[in-house]
Amino acid sequence: MKILTVDIPGKSYPVIIGEGNLHRAGEELLKLGFKRCVVITNPVVKGLYGNTLDRPLEENGIKANTLVVPDGEEQKSLENASRLYSQLDGLAVDRTTPILALGGGVIGDLAGFVAATYLRGLPLVQLPTTLVGQVDSSLGGKVAVNYGGLKNRIGTFYQPKLVLSDITTLTTLPRKEFVNGLAEVIKSAVIADKDFFCFLEDNLSQLIDQDPDTLEEVVFRTARIKASIVSKDEYDFGIRHLLNFGHTFGHAIESVSEFKIAHGEAVGIGMVMAAELSLLLGFFSRDDPERLEGLIRRAGLPTKLPPLNKKEIIRVLTQDKKVEGGKLKFVLLGSLGEAFVSEIDNTDAVREIVETS
Repeated sequence: MKILTVDIPGKSYPVIIGEGNLHRAGEELLKLGFKRCVVITNPVVKGLYGNTLDRPLEENGIKANTLVVPDGEEQKSLENASRLYSQLDGLAVDRTTPILALGGGVIGDLAGFVAATYLRGLPLVQLPTTLVGQVDSSLGGKVAVNYGGLKNRIGTFYQPKLVLSDITTLTTLPRKEFVNGLAEVIKSAVIADKDFFCFLEDNLSQLIDQDPDTLEEVVFRTARIKASIVSKDEYDFGIRHLLNFGHTFGHAIESVSEFKIAHGEAVGIGMVMAAELSLLLGFFSRDDPERLEGLIRRAGLPTKLPPLNKKEIIRVLTQDKKVEGGKLKFVLLGSLGEAFVSEIDNTDAVREIVETS
């Protein structure tokens, strides 16, 4: 078991990572002074881990009610938030009743949004069961619902009281979902920790085979990078932008593919494109993009654009919300483990990267 802290002034909280951590849920809630809770989850996760969570809660005398939301990104809606508010009314919860978000990113976002807004804020505990959840979305306090066909359009920053990551839950993920999560792992290493990048190169096979020790180490080191960054920039005005490496290209790819390309796949391609842009602009040495592309490929993620309308990708990039004064904002690499944010007015360079990818 490994423990780290998201050290936000006045809002710090522990992140506990290890095998079988759902069995610790009851004692960890007691440490926080809670005697009852409401679990929000989906049918798949409830079937897999509902009993695993219920048992330690009951053994520690914690009364739990479970609310189930259908699976799928489309469930992250104001309508579902409203339905959950009504169910919480029926349970007569008060401001001391924590919400436990048991599931992946959709549940974490929706349950977190409900916790942040109901009664002006209920305590939140994140119990992420996916790789993306454990290394990324459960950390840092971004909670939101979709609106008007746009992802995360309505939301806020709301920090949990605890993140309890049970790496055992990762063994039941579909392989494609686990591989997609590796994009966020690789991204974190390449922007902030060259030693970790080298560790991934040396231990990728064990990670893909989900060796418990390797998995725990990787989740811990990735979460530590995210925790360090969000601790310095809770509201995403500065250094937190580094976490978007590969995402500017990636979001454009997702959009033009009409989201047929998964987020992790798009980010994998986007990281390669951002590395090549860094090279083209003179920031990166030739060997580094090749190492990054090799690691992404070995992880099982795509590195080249599929047949998509490249003119449309360029159009989407130039209309990105991060465009300011006609300049495109990208996270670029100076070297492996060192990233920075740059405003680029050289649209020819961006066009060349898209057209040659």
